[in-house]
Parts: sequence; C-alpha cells; structure tokens
Amino acid sequence: MVSLRCGSKGEGILNAGEEGYLGGQFLIAMPTMGDRRFERTVIYMCAHSASGAMGLVINRLAENITFPDLLGQLGIEPAGDRHEIRVHFGGPVEKSRGLVLHTADFTQKATMIVGANVALTASMNMLRAVAEGEGPRQGLLALGYAGWAPGQLEHEIRANGWLHAAADDQILFDADIGSKWDRAASKIGLDVAMLSGEAGHA
Repeated sequence: MVSLRCGSKGEGILNAGEEGYLGGQFLIAMPTMGDRRFERTVIYMCAHSASGAMGLVINRLAENITFPDLLGQLGIEPAGDRHEIRVHFGGPVEKSRGLVLHTADFTQKATMIVGANVALTASMNMLRAVAEGEGPRQGLLALGYAGWAPGQLEHEIRANGWLHAAADDQILFDADIGSKWDRAASKIGLDVAMLSGEAGHA
C-alpha cells in the first residue's frame, strides 16, 4: 500500500529557462549508465540550478499500484472510469510523494511553471481535479522523483551518464512509454544504441 503524500518540491532550485541549466529539458540515460534504477530512462527536468536538480522519469510505470487504487486510499471518488490514467515511477527519492506533471492550461496555487507549456503540481486538489475530469488537457502522475545535489548532475553528464536534449510534449505525455527512450534520442538524430563513450549534449 502506498501512503501518498503531496507537497511542493524544487523551491530554491529555480524554474526552467535560466541560461546554462537544464530545466524544461530531457535527460536521456546513456548506454553507459551505471545506475540500474535509471537504465533506459528519459527524465523531464523540472528544476535545475546551482542549488541542485530534480526531475521525473517519464517512461517507467510504478509497480503494483493503479490510479483507482490511489484514489481509493485518498477517499476521492472519480467521475467515470479513470483506469486510463497510469501511475509512473517518477524516481527513487520520496517514492510516496505524488506529483502531477501537466500542461499549463490548468494551474492551481501550488503549481510551479516549468516550461512554456509544462507545469508541476503536488497537491491533493490537483489529483481531485484530474479524477473529476476537470484538470489539465494532458498530464501524468508520478510517485517519487529523481534528485541531485549541487554539481552532482553536471558530474554525471561529464562521466557520460546522460545526454540532454530539448523536450517534446508528444514524447512527454503520450502513452507509448516503451518507445520514449529511442524517440527522445532520435529526435535529435541520434541512435542511443550506437553511442559509445562520448559525453552527450545537444
């Protein structure tokens, strides 16, 4: 059983758009990635600054939990069948924390704007709005997140752990999870399977 907690994260890490940082971009795990938790993952970077970084894995589902299960635990009654909403493994940090990454057409007080059309909300009210069909046009629910201490992500990129590339809303929000890793790389003309030891950035 997951004990879902909601609450904002990323305060002080700055939003997307600051020069030299990766907020609002994709991180694509390189074949040389040594951490099995992140093999073949694509991470949407929600925040990145000199204070650290955080993002959400967008191509891996959480195990043994469904959206109706979560709603039942929270006492939220969905409007209609909400089985199409899938719960993602957002990362290994605070795996009981629920975060909704979504289009910015629907925001709340707790919403953090990440990119031109992407926002992040960690509140029970957002889950309720999604359950009732009154939330954002597109979005995904994640449990947990990926986090880096100051300088840690930069070190991992230099060590060939990650490639970074401009985000794509279709890859971000569509349901074809199995192909997101390949599509994120091919979007910038790269075949990840053919990459070797060169540090990656695009």
